[in-house]
Amino acid sequence: MNQTQNTRGYKRYLAFDIHREYLLVGGQDENQEWVLRPRRVSVEHFQAWAEKNLQKGDIVVLETTTNIWETYDVVAPLVSRVLVANAAAVGEIVGARVKTDKEDIKRLLRLLFGGIVPEVWVPPAHVRELRSFISYRNRLVKMSTMIRNRLNSLLHKHNLIVPKGGLLDQAWWDEQSSISSLEKLQVRQELSLLAEITEQKAAVDEELGRQSTGPVWRKQAILLLQLPGVGVIVAMTVLSAIGDVSRFEHAKKLVGYAGLGAGVHASGKTYKKTDHKKGAQGVTLGDG
Repeated sequence: MNQTQNTRGYKRYLAFDIHREYLLVGGQDENQEWVLRPRRVSVEHFQAWAEKNLQKGDIVVLETTTNIWETYDVVAPLVSRVLVANAAAVGEIVGARVKTDKEDIKRLLRLLFGGIVPEVWVPPAHVRELRSFISYRNRLVKMSTMIRNRLNSLLHKHNLIVPKGGLLDQAWWDEQSSISSLEKLQVRQELSLLAEITEQKAAVDEELGRQSTGPVWRKQAILLLQLPGVGVIVAMTVLSAIGDVSRFEHAKKLVGYAGLGAGVHASGKTYKKTDHKKGAQGVTLGDG
């Protein structure tokens, strides 16, 4: 969790609870009196509302959600400061039994006044764009895997062995008498979809290759590509996650950000090594 932030001295303290179709907005002054009672603003009209109602001297807290960065880009130029709160960490801190939109606004404001907002890094636009592109590639890979799994399932259903030509051999599928006409239609469509997805993924990989040698990412990508086992896709995926590596003071900060650091707890003959990704693993030491 972040250290205590200096969040006092602003004219208004505002919190936005972002939903798919609307935002609930509310704000208080330095004395924690309501200056903007919680109200709904539709996503469609939010930009116009923000330009009319937000002002310099405001500090705003937003909670991470699907469309957080679209909201951030609207709000940030209009106010003095914006903090983006980690939604999961907010839940851990407040531990609320009652959850309503209005109560969420109150909880966010309490964190803001207390200077204990579990703040997340705001990636610049080019990092967000790369993240979105990598996410799109991951979806293509997932769809490809799902199709292959369905084809393998059909093989198992009819006790068939993968042909020499591979799973994508259309002619082989057509020759199988045990497969019904409806299943063959499904196979033809699955193979057609898979071919299209494969073509799209190849185009995405080609573009990532261009990005890795372009002016924005070339310097950092070249350094990563020198590491054993790191190719273009891995390098660009890493860069999309961390952005500018120079923002980390030292390697330990980067390891912590990635959740790869391990903690150690030793007591008596029990030695526990905790991996942030996998949880704790206990090892009992011998007497020797």
